Amino acid sequence: MRSIRLALPATALLLCALPAPAAQAAPATGGDWTAAPASGGGTRPSTDGRPYFYLEGAPGAVLEDKVSLSNPSGTPVTLKLRGAAAYNTANGSFAAREAPDPWIELAAPEVKIPPHTRADVPFAVTVPAGAQPGDHPAALVAAATGREVGVRLQLRVAGPTLSALTVESVRLDKGRRLIRYALVNRGNATLAPRLALHADGVFGRVVDRPARTLPVELLPGQRVELTEPWPHPPALDRVTVRLDVTADGAARSTAAATATFLPWGAVAGTGLVLLGGAAAVLRLVRRGRRATTPEVPAPEHELAQTGALR
Repeated sequence: MRSIRLALPATALLLCALPAPAAQAAPATGGDWTAAPASGGGTRPSTDGRPYFYLEGAPGAVLEDKVSLSNPSGTPVTLKLRGAAAYNTANGSFAAREAPDPWIELAAPEVKIPPHTRADVPFAVTVPAGAQPGDHPAALVAAATGREVGVRLQLRVAGPTLSALTVESVRLDKGRRLIRYALVNRGNATLAPRLALHADGVFGRVVDRPARTLPVELLPGQRVELTEPWPHPPALDRVTVRLDVTADGAARSTAAATATFLPWGAVAGTGLVLLGGAAAVLRLVRRGRRATTPEVPAPEHELAQTGALR
């Protein structure tokens, strides 16, 4: 990766004293450090607190911002910094990869912050000339004393975006009280999927849940495994469960699965009764056959032999 000219050189990190604590508050002796976007940065500057970084540019652009690191404690703290690409875990959580992201360069990979001080550390993102348009989620990660804090970095490369997703692998678990399914983001834009659930049985509609936004941010190219609770499934029915998933940008997908619900305790009891009845009928049939079978006299030579033995 080529060298990037940052807004501030690595040796000119902005250090600011934090406001003094209120008189009634106890002195901070071991408070946790924090990491957050600095005010007024990004491609959409804001003087208010930003929950995450947002950067947007064309392929070949160099985008700059600052991460604000605060140490409210009474002892110095040394933070290690890295930029990392983001991904969805299997259950849909947002996570940062261990390897550094080659698109991101920090003014300093390690910063020592004095007590009651804030440090604003510049960083830059170089968008490769051949970068694909769409969202490229990442994070700025700070680590110290066995603790990591990641600040999301939403990077969008200029160009056409495609919102596309599929819902797959719909199935019911063994207890029939949980619907399992997978969502796959097949486009290049981050999605906030919405799910509607319907279930129709032999006796009519069993479930009709309107669309709701799922608690997952589905990143481009990612697949997540999710579940939907079904606490009161029918006792006796054959049901088709249909999942309708939508997202902004006209993304839509539908998948279904069919399951049969039987009261197995009653079925087993009925089976035992039928089995017992069948066995009784079989015994009666055998007795009837013995009663109606005529007695066959022994042959004459056998009678003669019997008399000789006497």
